Amino acid sequence: MDLRPARIALLEQLQAEGVRYMFGNPGTVEQGFLDELRSFPSIQYVLALQEATAVGLADGYARATRTPAVLQLHSGVGLGNGIGMLYQARRGHAPIVTLVGEAGLRYDSMDAQMAADLVGMAKPVTKWATRVVDPDSTLRVLRRAFKVAGTPPYGPVLVVLPADVMDRDTGEPVVPVSYPDTRTVPGPDTVARAAALLAGAERPLVIAGDGVHFAGAQDELAHLAEVWGADVYGADWAEVNLSVEHPAYAGQLGHMFGEQSRRITGAADGVLVVGTYALPEVYPALDGVFADGTPVVHIDLDTDAIAKNFPVDLGIAADPKGTLGLLAGALGQEMGDARRARAAERLGRRAAERADLLAGAKERDRSVTDVLELPTVCFARELARRLPSDALLFDEALTASPELFRYLPPTVPGGWMQTRGGSLGVGIPGALGAQLAHPGRTVVGFTGDGGSMYTFQALWTAARYGIPAKFVICNNGSYKLLEDNIEEYWRSQSIPAHEQPEIFDLSRPPVDFVGLARSLGVAAVRVEKPGQVQGAVAQALAHRGPFLVDLVTAKERG
Repeated sequence: MDLRPARIALLEQLQAEGVRYMFGNPGTVEQGFLDELRSFPSIQYVLALQEATAVGLADGYARATRTPAVLQLHSGVGLGNGIGMLYQARRGHAPIVTLVGEAGLRYDSMDAQMAADLVGMAKPVTKWATRVVDPDSTLRVLRRAFKVAGTPPYGPVLVVLPADVMDRDTGEPVVPVSYPDTRTVPGPDTVARAAALLAGAERPLVIAGDGVHFAGAQDELAHLAEVWGADVYGADWAEVNLSVEHPAYAGQLGHMFGEQSRRITGAADGVLVVGTYALPEVYPALDGVFADGTPVVHIDLDTDAIAKNFPVDLGIAADPKGTLGLLAGALGQEMGDARRARAAERLGRRAAERADLLAGAKERDRSVTDVLELPTVCFARELARRLPSDALLFDEALTASPELFRYLPPTVPGGWMQTRGGSLGVGIPGALGAQLAHPGRTVVGFTGDGGSMYTFQALWTAARYGIPAKFVICNNGSYKLLEDNIEEYWRSQSIPAHEQPEIFDLSRPPVDFVGLARSLGVAAVRVEKPGQVQGAVAQALAHRGPFLVDLVTAKERG
């Protein structure tokens, strides 16, 4: 191959990989390869006004496509601004190839402006971080980055691109990335051992996470739960790993406090963990998560997740899809007819109980007739009635989620994504990334008033590129999740309930979300009463471009 600057070879490799978008915020030290983008029209640069927004866009796109997204950040300051969202992507296993520019190798000893240990900064929030130090290794490093990001467990990686290296010539050829086939399954003896450990359970429990989604193992998980008669609880669950309307779906384990999870996990007499680890709360239980003598089997392609915090009786490093299918068959044989009949009866009974609870909640919703009531439930019902069947919902509604998603239930894989990792602000850019991944679908992003302000400028990107996603600000005038969490803390510490901290209140002064959205080029309406819902939903869905609804979900503090 003829010699050409490494900055051009870099873009040739991206083009060969079929990269459609580069998300980023440009800087001087990247201007060399960014200027060359004009010669690569198949790669569109999607400009964000701040680096956290750029990472959120890449995160949403990577999750929606399950292929590596390309992200560009600017030196130490840009990477620093994006670190929180890269942490979010790392926790959520989003495959992102992050390209960060720097002035050059020749300046290493100078402590120049914006100089930083970029690899050191990125290591805690990426699967792999490295620096290109020779132009003839540019494409080799880039291909490795794609392979590492796009191999389970997926995650973000970082490649530092010194400008002086990018300006030097290379003859390195463009060749395809080599992705390993990870569809491995355990041998018959291992499957039989797992079945023998689990078959006798009368209170079986499956703890499942997004590894099920990544493996496309939703049907296999459903079948195994039916055979075993198990409750399926989510942990680190932000995709549709099992339809919430499936009889085995029992809800989510605690996100904040391990004591909440332990009440469920400690009652089981047989546990299968698949596609997650035990257990990803903020304040996890340190012991007693599983009852003494309870057999625990763990299946995951992520070997680090297996027995990460608690011992297991059998860990299986294998593809969840194939392994769950084999285990369901072996369980059916090991259990026999009588046990399978009891399992079916058990599952049916619990499914009926959960259906009664859901029906009761909806009945209470229907009993609200006061026109002065909040419009949350009314909005969810109307949106559910009008949305196309292939709509994609991005859920960062947090405390408003239970009410909204009673009527917008996550049932179809690829139709719902939830925020994960604990970073606020991914709802708006995440929905934009998902919309770019699926331009023919209706995408609706839900976020809170507090969370939205981390990345509200993403609306400018939506307007600039005509990305027609819809956004719902669940406006409760506060950091409501913090209010709920501190009340749990008070209970755990036997502290009497008292007035909420003033710093959780966001109502003084109130944010004009409609005016703010319009200033960024996005049409918007405010919904304060149920009577405004029908028109707002119709207007949002009919609008050809991006549209925002400021939905009041809580009354102001007295």
